[in-house]
Amino acid sequence: MQKRPAEMIRRPEYAPRSVDNALRLLQILRDTGALRITDAAREIGVAPSTAHRLLAALVYRGFAVQDEAHLYRPGPAIGARPAEHGRYRAFVELCRPHIERLCATVGETVNLIVLVGDEARFLWTVEASALLRIGDRQGQVLPAEITAGGQILLADLPDDELARRYEASDVDLEGLRKELAAARRVGFALNVERTERGVSAIAMAVRDATGTAIASVAVAMPSVRYRARMRADVLARAREAVQAIEAQVAHGTTPLELPDSG
Repeated sequence: MQKRPAEMIRRPEYAPRSVDNALRLLQILRDTGALRITDAAREIGVAPSTAHRLLAALVYRGFAVQDEAHLYRPGPAIGARPAEHGRYRAFVELCRPHIERLCATVGETVNLIVLVGDEARFLWTVEASALLRIGDRQGQVLPAEITAGGQILLADLPDDELARRYEASDVDLEGLRKELAAARRVGFALNVERTERGVSAIAMAVRDATGTAIASVAVAMPSVRYRARMRADVLARAREAVQAIEAQVAHGTTPLELPDSG
């Protein structure tokens, strides 16, 4: 039986121009590998100031990064693999009340993170309400080794699996092993301005009934508040939230074979 040709894909009649321009920039970044603001403006026919705003939005969501030469390059979110249908959603719903409560208690932004290969995927964020706060990171994908939430999950991997995931990387594996050993020893991982200037975070692993780390909860805060708060209430409150999530996981209230593609 002959397969019918697909219908012609037409431009949506009422597609928002800004959305279309952002998607065009994504395609150009994917296909060319590098882009300057002036090039971006010329390619999509907008003013440089508009191109700059669009690229800044892509950087914020992890679809682009800017290097030292001010070139924009594809970010980790461009190559992120899609989540398996329903798995993450069910887990987020299980975690939601505990993470909302943690955010309200400590007054800082809280992220739910899973490990996918050597990347940390931010599944969900509850953003704090304080004037000076860390913004929403939901949907972002970052190298796991530079995030607190990613490191505490990497720390749970066997050494041979860790080496396999980083065999094609230029990451200092010995240095990373030392950091992960320290995280295992104390039960949490720290990120002090490693991903962004002025941002610090602490993360703890969420474990299933077998003791395997399946996700992490990370509390992110401005660095100016980090040293004063980390050793006090934040660490204890984060541990309480993680234990509450683990109790629900252990009682099997949701399917929890979360995919971790190595």
